[in-house]
Amino acid sequence: MASILIRGGTLIDGTGSAARPGEDVLLRDGKVAAVGPSLAADADTEIVEAAGRTVMPGLIDAHTHLTFGEPTGNDELFNHRTEAYSSMLSAYNARKVLRAGVTSVLDADCLWNIGVELRDAIESGIVEGPRMRAGGQALMTMLGGTAGRMIADEGRTGYATVVTGRDVMVNEIRRQIKYGVDWIKIMVTGLIPSMKGPEVKVWNIDELRTVCDTAHELNTKVVAHCRNSDSTRDAARAGVDLIYHASYVDDEALEAVVEAGSALCPTFTLLGNLADYGAKIGTAPELLDVFRAEIEVTAKQLAKAHAAGVPFLAGSETGFAVTPVGEWHARELEMFVEYMGMTPMEAIVAATRNGAFAMRAEGELGTLEVGRIADVLVIDGDPLRDVRMLQDRERIVEVIKDGRRIDITTPIPERKQRASDQVRFLAACPLTRSLALTEADLERLSHV
Repeated sequence: MASILIRGGTLIDGTGSAARPGEDVLLRDGKVAAVGPSLAADADTEIVEAAGRTVMPGLIDAHTHLTFGEPTGNDELFNHRTEAYSSMLSAYNARKVLRAGVTSVLDADCLWNIGVELRDAIESGIVEGPRMRAGGQALMTMLGGTAGRMIADEGRTGYATVVTGRDVMVNEIRRQIKYGVDWIKIMVTGLIPSMKGPEVKVWNIDELRTVCDTAHELNTKVVAHCRNSDSTRDAARAGVDLIYHASYVDDEALEAVVEAGSALCPTFTLLGNLADYGAKIGTAPELLDVFRAEIEVTAKQLAKAHAAGVPFLAGSETGFAVTPVGEWHARELEMFVEYMGMTPMEAIVAATRNGAFAMRAEGELGTLEVGRIADVLVIDGDPLRDVRMLQDRERIVEVIKDGRRIDITTPIPERKQRASDQVRFLAACPLTRSLALTEADLERLSHV
């Protein structure tokens, strides 16, 4: 592997330290070999000129669903896919993620066991994509998740497996670990159709402790979907390592999170996209207000957690129709700044150094320090002035993963609609009420 010298850029090293202009970064054998001004290079070293540009670690998206294939709803996801097609679609999408400057992802729950297989295919060089850590099917009670009555009372449905009783929970965790998962995911809240309201907590704390204790004994971490305060509180107390959403969290729950040392990944991006673009795809107006309220109320509380030192990770929930792959991974940084009051530097740290926790690679990944894995972006501009530029593909001039430059210019062939796609793919979202779409709307939402 040839050495690469990235010369003369402004370095954001991911540690939170101030940006340093005029720094060189030398990459050798997949690692950062040296950092400093005016580094020497061998004759066979590739030179990347970065003067006037920013050099920073590759982004880490801690909440993705690459195996879902951007469905318009749960019916399409559960009833209109095959394992083989979903596997190939996942591999196709992985390339898009990498080109968006995301060099690592956590894909915590998946269809079949595709996430684990995709991870291994990327590691073995069969598929080009980001470094992955993967979960299996999310653990649910029969009330779990957002699919309501579409989830069978037992067994597996789509991305979920229903577990009833301690023995079933323990056996399912052991089975998933046997087949290679890095994380166990729990859907701690779910929608109950007859209640006509938000998600409710559907696990008790003893059940949550059973999952955490079993997984931790086997050196496997636990991530939980928590869309209310009670679920966040109990997940933290039970020992959950990473909490998604933490919606409407109250002070008692925040205290539990701080005491437990759990990390948080709010995943505002999906809600933000629904709030901003839902009207164009027919989402009921009252739901738009719900989405905005959840962001604003939750973010105000989570700012307290950030001030208390709780680690935050950036996650986009990429993989649904309203969060298409390769398009929205960096929007979470913008939302951290806008809604939580983070500085752009703090948001970048959340999406780089802190993301190494999701990858189970703390101290190895996420910063540009000597000895770290050589995942690097070169950005045409200064994201500390406007963090939104990390969403602009035109601004990403170099993506380097494991010390290897990625081709980000050769077009990826367009995905065409398949007969089993219920509507024009990527054009709707799970909460769509109608499909009165103009061509401009389709272009904005589908990027096809």
